[in-house]
Amino acid sequence: MRIVRDFPHKVVENMWIPMDDGTRLAARIWLPEDVASEGVPAILEYIPYRKRDSMRSRDSQIYTYFAGYGYAGVRVDIRGSGDSEGVLKDEYLARELEDGMAILGWLEKQPWCNGRVGIMGISWGGFNGLQLAAMRPRQLGAVITACSTDDRFADDVHHMGGCVLGDNLSWASTMFAYNTCPPDPEIVGDSWRSMWQERLEGSGLWLEKWLSHQRRDAYWQHGSVCEDFAAITCPVMAVSGWADGYSNAVFRLLAGLHVPRKGLIGPWGHKYPHLGTPGPAVGFLQEAVRWWDTWLKGKESGIMDEPMLRVWMQESVPPTTQYSYRPGRWVGLGGWPCSAIRPRTYCLTPGRLLVCADQAEHEAHPVQSPLGLGLFAGKWCSYADAPDLPHDQRQEDGGALVYDSLPLEAPLEILGEPVMELDLESNRPVAMLAVRLSDIRPDQQTTRITYGLLNLTHRNGSEHPSPLIPGKRYRVSIHLNHIAHSFPAGHRMRVAISTSYWP
Repeated sequence: MRIVRDFPHKVVENMWIPMDDGTRLAARIWLPEDVASEGVPAILEYIPYRKRDSMRSRDSQIYTYFAGYGYAGVRVDIRGSGDSEGVLKDEYLARELEDGMAILGWLEKQPWCNGRVGIMGISWGGFNGLQLAAMRPRQLGAVITACSTDDRFADDVHHMGGCVLGDNLSWASTMFAYNTCPPDPEIVGDSWRSMWQERLEGSGLWLEKWLSHQRRDAYWQHGSVCEDFAAITCPVMAVSGWADGYSNAVFRLLAGLHVPRKGLIGPWGHKYPHLGTPGPAVGFLQEAVRWWDTWLKGKESGIMDEPMLRVWMQESVPPTTQYSYRPGRWVGLGGWPCSAIRPRTYCLTPGRLLVCADQAEHEAHPVQSPLGLGLFAGKWCSYADAPDLPHDQRQEDGGALVYDSLPLEAPLEILGEPVMELDLESNRPVAMLAVRLSDIRPDQQTTRITYGLLNLTHRNGSEHPSPLIPGKRYRVSIHLNHIAHSFPAGHRMRVAISTSYWP
C-alpha cells in the first residue's frame, strides 16, 4: 500500500520585496493553508536561477512539503535575475548580502511570519546562506547549506590547489547564459524589455574579472566565512556528496564552527540529497523539517541526539563515468576531527607503496607528464546528469609516477583527507603536481578514489605565490579531497603523481 500525505497549502505566485534604493526583488511564496494569527517560521532560498522556469518544479516540491509542516517557503530571485529588478554583476557582492539582510527584515514584518527565519540553499544559495549567517541577522534561527564552501579561493569552482579550473570557464559561460535571459512579462509587465536591455548592457563578462584574481586576495576573501568562523552564531547543517565538488567544506565547517552543527555526505553529485544521484538518495526534506522544528519552533525532534557527522562509506566499484547507485553503508561520527580514526603513514619506494618509513629508499624519481594527462579525470564537480565521473585510470597512470601497495590481506577503510608530503626539485620556475589515490581491482581495472592538485608557486600559500628556483629542494604538502572508501581484501592501493592534469 502506498500512502501519500496531503500538504494543504496556498501559493502567492509573485510578491515584490522593496529594497532601500527602490529596486524590487521578486519572490514566490508558499504558505500553510491555515496560517496561525501569530504567523509561522519562514524558510528562505535566495538564488539567481529564475523561479518562474528553471527552478519551478523543484521549488514546488520542496516548499509545498515545508508548507505542509507549518512553514512559509520563500523563493527570491537575486537582484538582476529572474523577475527581480536591477543588474546581477557578479557572485556574492556586498549588494547581494545587503539585499539579503533587507529580505530578512521584510519577512519579519509580514503577518504570516512570526519573525523566525531559516535559510536553505544549494550551491549559490548555500554560499550566501553562510555569508548572511556571518552577518548575524537577529531573524536568522538556523541554516542548511548544501554543496557550498567556506573558502571562495581554495575550494570553489574557480581554483583548486592554486590551479585555475576548467570549470571556471564553464561556470562563467553558464552565468552569461542566465544573465542574458529576460524577465517574464506576465510578472513585470511592459517594463520587461527595458529590464532585459539593462541586464544585457550591465552584467559584464565575469570570466575576465575572475581571471584577473589568480591569488587569494581581498576579492576572494570577501564571502569566505573561514576568515572568521566565530562570526556565525546560529546552528548550521552542512550537506554534500562524494561526487560533488564541495565535500571538503563540510569537514572544515564542523571543525571550525562553534555552534550546534550537523554534517551529511552521501554518494551524490551536485544535488539536494532527496534528488541525489548516484544513489541511494535519502529523505532529506524529512531531515530538514526535523532541523527546522528544533531551531525555529523549539520542538524536540531528536536530531541533535544523533551523530554530528554521517557519511556514506563507499564500497569498491569498477571504474565508469556514471553510476546510478554506489554500494556502501552509513557511518556516524560523534564529531570532527574524530579520535576514532587512526592515521596511517605510507612511504614511496620505486614502484611500491610501503607502510613502514624505515624501509623507504631515498632516491630521485623523475617525472614529466604528457600535457594531455587528465582526459579520463571527469569533471571537477559532477552534476550527476551526464557521464562526467573519472573513468579507468590506467591510461592516465602511463604518464605518471606510480606506486602500488601489495594486495591487501584484509579490508581497509579510509575516512578523511589523505595528504602527500614530497621532497622535490623542479627544472622550471612554474610547475604543478597532481596526486591521485586509486583502487586497483584483481583484474587491474583502476578506479580513482580521490585526488589533489598543487600549483607549486602556491606551496607557501596563495596570497603571495613565488616561483620555484630550478634545482632547489623543497618540501611540499598536497592535500587530496576528503573521502570515505572501503578497499576489499585482495585489492591494491595506487598513488600516482603527475606534473599535469588537464584541464
